[in-house]
Amino acid sequence: MRLSNVLYLLSSLWLLLSGFLLLPFGFSIYERDGLHFIYLFQMIGMGALSLLLRFVTQRPIEFQIREAFLTVTLCWVTFSFLGAIPFMVSGYIPNLTDAYFETMSGFTTTGATILKDIEALPKSLLLWRNMTQWLGGMGVIALAVAILPFLGVGGVQLFKAEVPGPIKDKLSPRISETAKILWGVYFIFTFAEILLLKIGGLSLFDSICVTFGTLATGGYTPTNNSIAAYSSPYVHYVIILFMFIAGGNFSLHFWALKGRVRYYLSNPEFLFFLGVILLTTGLVLLARLLRGDGLSEELFRHSLFQIVSIVTTTGFVTEDYERWPFVAQILLLALMMFGGCTSSTGGGMKQVRVMVVFKFIGSELKKLFHPHGIFPIRMGDRTVNEPLVLNIMGFVATYILVFFLSVLVMTGLGLDIDTSVGAVAATLGNVGPGIGGVGPVDNYSHIPALGKWVLSFLMLVGRLELFTVLVLFTRTFWR
Repeated sequence: MRLSNVLYLLSSLWLLLSGFLLLPFGFSIYERDGLHFIYLFQMIGMGALSLLLRFVTQRPIEFQIREAFLTVTLCWVTFSFLGAIPFMVSGYIPNLTDAYFETMSGFTTTGATILKDIEALPKSLLLWRNMTQWLGGMGVIALAVAILPFLGVGGVQLFKAEVPGPIKDKLSPRISETAKILWGVYFIFTFAEILLLKIGGLSLFDSICVTFGTLATGGYTPTNNSIAAYSSPYVHYVIILFMFIAGGNFSLHFWALKGRVRYYLSNPEFLFFLGVILLTTGLVLLARLLRGDGLSEELFRHSLFQIVSIVTTTGFVTEDYERWPFVAQILLLALMMFGGCTSSTGGGMKQVRVMVVFKFIGSELKKLFHPHGIFPIRMGDRTVNEPLVLNIMGFVATYILVFFLSVLVMTGLGLDIDTSVGAVAATLGNVGPGIGGVGPVDNYSHIPALGKWVLSFLMLVGRLELFTVLVLFTRTFWR
């Protein structure tokens, strides 16, 4: 373990983050909200600290896997502390616990908030708040791998430690080129959604903020009522489309932009993802119709919106889904754990893992009738090898264990069981709104301080897919 390698890369990442503060700095001057000095001094301070660390450490020649795990985890932890500074110094979120929670929620694209009056914040702070989600969506390490040439081969380890999903798609022999492609596709969809929302009547500022929250599957908006603040069906359908895109595999989107749309139809995970959305939307509609809700375009739109929002872990809200039938709420809770596709910006366990679990169960059931039979798990025309199956089963088991232990901790802090389950599911799955006291019309301001730190940790391990963070707490890692 060479800590100098870790510090050198962290200094480069902090320098990168300070550069992004130029946007809220310039917007603050334009808005004349008086916060530009905060952004300016933070940029200067972070820049000086970064350059000092780069001066006293040496440029790394290569990265070991342990250094990659530590660097990625510390990157997200320190980014959340540094990103919280404008909120604290401005006085709008003066408490470190709350400011860190809000910023960790941003970078991990969770969307859980402690703010009761979001619209009271200056627009430059709201822009920065949504920027944290957009940066975290495709991954700050992936961005660094794309633009920092000195990483070289070591970038592969860093990329693998951050990018979600058990299967890491390589669109180019060089990992830096893969990162550039993914971020390039991300940029294209960002500009496309901003344009379509602007056409739909949103202001440019709202279009940018909502787009950042959509494509990152983050869920932050500049309004108190989430997407319910916009009554336009056109706007809702545009956001549904881009939430679906963000929850899909960006490697497939790249090939689609190159004219190979058929790749969607040959990808088992994408088809499963689409099937889950269609099936659960149909079940929710059926449950609501049986309750007596009248069939209408509005009923269909809100049901589809919430299903796509939850399964992609975006967390946008157009209506209070806690007023839905109980069975519909249970479906939403399950979808929080399913999450998006591999190589998406979504959280959760990922659709491919859920697929493998179902196929594994089916394989084991067949063995009951044919003990000597061999029933390989297949994904399309490919067989999933046993080590990958074991990795996925281990991940799912760990996910469930962390979930239940965290629920015990939260109930021990005095929360009721509904709120505990909702808060843990929503933060571990990087969704945002949950059920109970953290439902779609509530927030996390009432959670005890220790509970907010626990939930912040869950956001981190959820975004980095458990093992990247949990491995740091093993003896083997530090030997």
